[in-house]
Amino acid sequence: MSDATLSGPVQAPPQPLRLPRPATPTRRASAWRIAPWLYLAPAAATLILWIYWPLLDAFRLSFFRWNMLPGAPMTFVGWENYQNIFALPKFWQALRNTGLYILGLVPLAVIVPTVVAIYTHDLPARSRNFYRTVIFVPMIIAPVVAAAIWRWLLDPAHGMVNEAITLFGFRPVRFLQDPTVAIWTIIVLTGWKLIGFSTLILSAANANINPALIEAARMDGASKWEIVRDIRLPLLRSTILFLALMTILLGAQWSFSYIHVLTGGGPLGSTTNIFYILWDFGFSTLSVGWSSAAAVILFLGFGALAFVLLRLMDRYSFHDN
Repeated sequence: MSDATLSGPVQAPPQPLRLPRPATPTRRASAWRIAPWLYLAPAAATLILWIYWPLLDAFRLSFFRWNMLPGAPMTFVGWENYQNIFALPKFWQALRNTGLYILGLVPLAVIVPTVVAIYTHDLPARSRNFYRTVIFVPMIIAPVVAAAIWRWLLDPAHGMVNEAITLFGFRPVRFLQDPTVAIWTIIVLTGWKLIGFSTLILSAANANINPALIEAARMDGASKWEIVRDIRLPLLRSTILFLALMTILLGAQWSFSYIHVLTGGGPLGSTTNIFYILWDFGFSTLSVGWSSAAAVILFLGFGALAFVLLRLMDRYSFHDN
């Protein structure tokens, strides 16, 4: 027998420990380039799925006649839906009403909250928090619940508002039934709900103003009005412009719940707007082509308006550096 047989199987010599190769500068740079896109991927996928894809699909459907029923044929009609909408008097009435909603909501959602935020800033902390809480309460009430309560309060026969009016010798007002009054009623109710949000934003911006600027102005003999005019309002300009932008672009949309619950677009179409008529085309008459065409018109119109407003914000905003 050989010596190898007597000593057992021959073991292979141990292999040297291999350490992982250090990342080269090229690999590190490639990883850094990919990492931000991985972080952005969930948000980008959400935007594409819930915003951009429905927008493109609405543009496609605006060229078809379809009632959204399963199995119903989709007929290509080209620009016919757009021509029919522009020839519809109801569309132009809704467009005029949309302008009225914007004009009526700007004072309630921008000017009044600015005044409240500035003139409650110097109150004692407890009183200031109380006033701001009272103003903010309408914001946390669900719009449908608030609309149902206001329907009861504004009832022309037994509503508490008309009961109070008759105590002063005036005749009851048909807030939701009179075409000349109904739209202003919806505007006031929408503004009543938005005042709290705007006041909160402006109060935070006002509190962020450097107190040294205020103290220096007081030491120079500036009055309260001069401090507001020359310091507070210029430094609040960017926030005021932002709220004005939001009100102009979304004010008519915020009134949708009140229109739907209280008036249904009436009386005689006096309270309808472009957002409500879009919903009416899509879900009342099941005309997805008309609804999609109205949505495309709305998107293009407000998109152009947003571009102009953003340019104005960049030009007239003032920041304390």
